[in-house]
Amino acid sequence: MTTFPHAATTAANAAITAANAAITAATAGSEPAAAAPSGHVPRDTQMADLAPTLERLRQAWQARKPDYAQRRDDLRRLRDALKRRLPEMADTVAADFGHRSRHESLIADGMTVLNEIDHLASHLRRWMKPKRVGVGWRFWPARAEVRQAPVGVVGVISPWNYPVNLALIPLATAIAAGNHVYLKPSEHTPRTTEFLRSLLAEVFPLERVTVAAGGADVAAAFAALPFDHLVFTGSTAVGRKVMAAAAPNLTPLTLELGGKSPAIVCDDYPVEQAAARLATGKWFNGGQTCIAPDYVLLVGRSRRDALVQALRDQVAARYGDLSDAGDYTRIINDGQFARLDGYLDDARQRGLEVIPLAAAHDRAQRLFAPAVVLEPGDDAKVMQDEIFGPILPIRTVGSLDEALAYINAHDRPLALYPFSHDRDRVEKILQNTLAGGVTVNDTVLHFGINALPFGGVGPSGMGAYHGRAGFDAMSKALPVLWQPRRAGSDLLKPPYSKVARFIDFIIR
Repeated sequence: MTTFPHAATTAANAAITAANAAITAATAGSEPAAAAPSGHVPRDTQMADLAPTLERLRQAWQARKPDYAQRRDDLRRLRDALKRRLPEMADTVAADFGHRSRHESLIADGMTVLNEIDHLASHLRRWMKPKRVGVGWRFWPARAEVRQAPVGVVGVISPWNYPVNLALIPLATAIAAGNHVYLKPSEHTPRTTEFLRSLLAEVFPLERVTVAAGGADVAAAFAALPFDHLVFTGSTAVGRKVMAAAAPNLTPLTLELGGKSPAIVCDDYPVEQAAARLATGKWFNGGQTCIAPDYVLLVGRSRRDALVQALRDQVAARYGDLSDAGDYTRIINDGQFARLDGYLDDARQRGLEVIPLAAAHDRAQRLFAPAVVLEPGDDAKVMQDEIFGPILPIRTVGSLDEALAYINAHDRPLALYPFSHDRDRVEKILQNTLAGGVTVNDTVLHFGINALPFGGVGPSGMGAYHGRAGFDAMSKALPVLWQPRRAGSDLLKPPYSKVARFIDFIIR
């Protein structure tokens, strides 16, 4: 059995106090708290229970590290339980949002998780197999290999916008890598937290997977625990605080953050098709997606009105006038709705043209109609913060070079969406920018490809997961050198004058 090293425990306790205030302040501005619905309030985890729970998880892991059979069985049972409870999941998430498209929940929080589990299970044996590597003639006849060793207990802090997907994909990946998991879901989706707690208790004993519930104070203390790896998904502002909280323990991090992900629509790409694909990425989940296209750089001013009209047509074709749009997801809470309204108010006060794309806009229902903002400058709030809602700024640029210069003058985005049928232009964009991920001539779809690593760069994130990338991130690449009974290295000892010729031979 193992216990926390004294230094790690001391560092964690010291970090918790500072992290509480920092993360609480950051989350208060970026994610206003939703009122917890009566009868669906999760049982908050007591602060004093966090460290002992991590200790229990670690001791259980040390006593019996999951082998291939255990990991594969865990993934199978998690898949079966989630598949069986998908209707309940969709209802639960919808209740937290006030209204959420059932099909969007089944796609984004159901299909993606099942797909990821299938991918993990099908490749697990090969990923776990030690990989032989050459040692070179100087170290012959030794042999070497790299093993993917589990690290221990992985902490996962998941957000509210895809509350099942962004909890269970990193959790399943950590399980595949042979770890135990401590999960902290967002307090802004309390019903879903209870669903996750119930689902995971059905699949895993508490000494292998445990769920912590609570507000920003619990999240801050959770981030300060000495995990063997910590995965956080959320805003860049809160990501900085999580990194600071984890620093005293030197906890390895995967930070999936956000930022402003641009779309570049080149002058050869049809505006009607661009509008259709931008609409899918921007309005899915009511725009509450970290890789949604945040703004459009349209090459050439002459097609701007046509793009706006094509976007308006997309709203009508998909949702009608929004008055009875069951497929249109609502904004998660009143604070987020007010934040989005504030962006439009600020734009109007600056004299910018704000064009609602539908008439329905209902604060009581948190129904926020899609809107575009034309030609905002960088001083507009809508161009300063990640929008995280169905507002789409459109800026026209005179050339592709101007678009690239604008993107490169700002933080590296989590996603980038070039629209052009000219391969040379697309290659120019790819060669002259750097983003967390790219989908060419569409939006958001790269997230769903298991073989593609998902992660940001700098302010948009650190590290990556999905598929093999996640398995490797939550493992330790353990180098092992096997030395035979007799080896040339036995000669490398003083007095070196006796083996001078041998040394001259190996350093040639």
